[in-house]
Amino acid sequence: MTSDGVAGGEPLSEGKWTGWAGWAEPRPDTFLQVIGRGYMRAAGPGKGLVALETRASHRNRLDMLHGGFLAAFADHAYFGGLWIMGHEAQVNGVTLDLTMQYLGAGKVGPDLIAEVELLRETGRLLFLRMLITQEGEPVAASTATIRKAPTPR
Repeated sequence: MTSDGVAGGEPLSEGKWTGWAGWAEPRPDTFLQVIGRGYMRAAGPGKGLVALETRASHRNRLDMLHGGFLAAFADHAYFGGLWIMGHEAQVNGVTLDLTMQYLGAGKVGPDLIAEVELLRETGRLLFLRMLITQEGEPVAASTATIRKAPTPR
């Protein structure tokens, strides 16, 4: 576990997610347990990838990924993206706004990949956007503003 309370950090050395860093909530009974374990990988300056394996509990009654789940994954992915970009302290930041544009129906089974991009950073805020894909097809797009975590005094 890292000093910010995130379980994971080192790239995984075997299995499907070799080369990706795993991120799991170390505290039981938090909302992140509903979303599941995320996997992150840097994708260049100011960019990160966050992946998630989908499961039956993420579906709606039409057997597609629930829109609320996709929004929750987007919120999770912003923080995972910041973490893998080197902004570890910001996992304790706060989402001020998050918008979603649903571009296609997500399926249960294939992995979701969120491409997170840091657009701008100010003294107190981080402005980000992302595209969520599944099997290379767009499922949703999003933008968010994150208020940075306070620095310890």
